[in-house]
Amino acid sequence: MTPPPPSAATLGCDAAPVLRERGQREVFCGLTGIIWLHRKVQDAFFLVVGSRTCAHLLQSAAGVMVFAEPRFGTAIIEERDLAGLADCNEELDRVVDRLLTRRPDIKLLFLVGSCPSEVIKLDLSRAAARLSTKHAGTTKILNYSGSGIETTFTEGEDACLTALVADLPTDTTGVSSLMIVGALPDVVEDQFLRLFAELGIAHVHMLPARRAGAMPPVGPDTRFLLAQPFLGETARALEDRGATRLDALFPFGAEGTTSWLHAAATAFGVDEMHFRRVIAPGRERAKRAIEHSQAQLAGKRITFLPDSQLEVPLARFLATELGMEPVEVGTPYLHRRHLAQELALLPKGTLISEGQDVDRQLDRVRAARPDLTVCGLGLANPLEAEGLTTKWAIELVFSPIHGFDQAGDLAELFARPLRRRDVLKL
Repeated sequence: MTPPPPSAATLGCDAAPVLRERGQREVFCGLTGIIWLHRKVQDAFFLVVGSRTCAHLLQSAAGVMVFAEPRFGTAIIEERDLAGLADCNEELDRVVDRLLTRRPDIKLLFLVGSCPSEVIKLDLSRAAARLSTKHAGTTKILNYSGSGIETTFTEGEDACLTALVADLPTDTTGVSSLMIVGALPDVVEDQFLRLFAELGIAHVHMLPARRAGAMPPVGPDTRFLLAQPFLGETARALEDRGATRLDALFPFGAEGTTSWLHAAATAFGVDEMHFRRVIAPGRERAKRAIEHSQAQLAGKRITFLPDSQLEVPLARFLATELGMEPVEVGTPYLHRRHLAQELALLPKGTLISEGQDVDRQLDRVRAARPDLTVCGLGLANPLEAEGLTTKWAIELVFSPIHGFDQAGDLAELFARPLRRRDVLKL
């Protein structure tokens, strides 16, 4: 049974105080973003300049077998590099030359900084400029930082797309265009492109594009929608180049996707009745799909520990469309301007926290004992051992969860651990 929509009197965390914590954190580093980015841009390669630990992280996180040929790798910084006994720039040039000779299909190469490369002050921006000149006409070379010293793992994508924005061509056509910003699974991207075409929005581009040569132009006539809430620096870079962000809920669930599509339709003058006709089938499918999980989730209490920056829009989706009760919504970084509409729909009294102090947050979880805790892999098993039901936060990043046709799957991701708990109790 569909829960009644929350009343306006019970909603609104947009002006609520935020608990800011600065302590020990439990998150992956920004290198992890390579795992989905290397699948998205099909003729790009991500070369991490880092340690053997960086290489092991990527290999294990990606689950790539040794005989596969993925579009990422690691230029290992050895002890002699750290000791200053070798010229790191000469070594890097040698690795890049050998890579591009072996893989001439690479049209876009990212040099990705890591904690070790930043510790020894290796200037990858200068290296990228030097190598771009050397390989001009065959491969474009950019750089960004995936270091985990001060960032959470989804900020790796933000840094990558920010580097891309600086290199995008300037749009001088004078024709209004729409840019969808954020790496999406191809199936989700295709669904959105079909909807925009049905709405009559003709010039729609994706960032990142699937091929290096298809990256979109940007200029004052560009309107853009963020598909991911963790792209703050990318949005700033686009605005610096004259583009305009369209404010909307993020496309999670029936309501979030409707709001997101409506922002584009309004900006491009789409007739309201036409908009409703186009989205009606998908919206109805989403609502029916969500109903399968409502009995399991309605009235259940949920806590999000900070991990991916998806926490606020996902909490909004669960509260408004599935009737869950957020106890605490923690996020590594709270971008109030981008999340204003999301915060306004969270139930009053929800604790919003930014940053992390693991011990204090675990104390609050133990005191509140929510029905479900969304957290990182390193915290899930200890909490399960204490009798608390958990959901791995990283699964929400790797799964297709955007749009109408994924709304039921998104709800099911939260219902499944509760269903498992109930079965184990039998």
